[in-house]
Amino acid sequence: MAQGQSLSRSRLIDRRAFLRGAGAAWAGTLAPSAAFALRHAPAVYASAFMAPDGRFGLATLTEEGALIDRVLMPARAHGLAVSPADGTLVAFARRPGIFALAVDPTLSRPPVTMAAVEGRHFFGHGSFSRDGRRLFATENDFDGNRGMIGVYDATDGFRRLGEFPSYGIGPHDMVASEDGRFLAVANGGIETHPDFGRAKLNLEQMAPSLALIDTDSGALVERHALPAALNRLSTRHLDLGDRGRIWFACQYEGPRSDRPPLAGSFAPGEALSFLDLPDETTQALANYVGAIAINRAEGLIGLASPKGGVEVVVEANSGRVLDTRSRKDAAGIAASSQGFAVTSYDGLFATTDRAGGVKSPVAWDQHVVRLRG
Repeated sequence: MAQGQSLSRSRLIDRRAFLRGAGAAWAGTLAPSAAFALRHAPAVYASAFMAPDGRFGLATLTEEGALIDRVLMPARAHGLAVSPADGTLVAFARRPGIFALAVDPTLSRPPVTMAAVEGRHFFGHGSFSRDGRRLFATENDFDGNRGMIGVYDATDGFRRLGEFPSYGIGPHDMVASEDGRFLAVANGGIETHPDFGRAKLNLEQMAPSLALIDTDSGALVERHALPAALNRLSTRHLDLGDRGRIWFACQYEGPRSDRPPLAGSFAPGEALSFLDLPDETTQALANYVGAIAINRAEGLIGLASPKGGVEVVVEANSGRVLDTRSRKDAAGIAASSQGFAVTSYDGLFATTDRAGGVKSPVAWDQHVVRLRG
């Protein structure tokens, strides 16, 4: 083990030094025509992608699925964070990645590459503070086997300010509360280490939880551990609903024949509440929700499962399933003007209110975010 740790540390250090030296040299810039389209499109989305030649990047596109432009990245990206202050978009490397790239779509600043500090790697997601001045990133203290939240100054080139615990193992997604006081963090409960790539090291002793953390002090406000009977239910992705409600989606690491709850919600001061999905819906999702989105204007929950090849629309108030639609490799989901926009690993961009969709020449990655509109 000691030798393996030494080798992986060496690889991480080499890649970190490379990223620092390369900086934004990996990134292209938006052409003037694309910048115009970005400013004038009624709705704009972004997603990471893989190009046909194997290169990775980040793309913006319209609600009709038309590509606006692409920015190259050094490796595969996963989750995205959007600044509520100026629209800066940050793409995080796929776990266990060591870089994040911040792109200003207005071209007023060059892209910024962030490198994970020694002993940490990114877990694929992050969230801006409500004033846009700080960026929070889920990170792994892989030798200490504990989740951490890295804090970065978005007003000063994303300089790292410090960190605080996530109060769990394997933090993945996070969101800032509407009032900006709290961070909600989905601690998936799965132990990983870069020596073993993406291997899950503790499936028999998983400890998934959801934590509310004070954004200023880093102190724990609330921690909701999942019941012992659901210890194989990894809490993974989050989105905000109405009146401070936080919705979460899960991926089950137990037998495929089980029918665990796959999504739920809570608000500060409340216990967890699970969606009571029909067994056939849980089966269609293949016990795996890869992404969740809330359309607050319409009171809808959107779930996407690449394993099940399906997208599901649920009424938030009643929990009633409104639509279940087969969608091969369904990956990302985000609120659209009516319903949801959905992306797939095979390059499809579609909306739930229209039939069909648009195939792009790139393969979309796990998540899509709505920048505006």
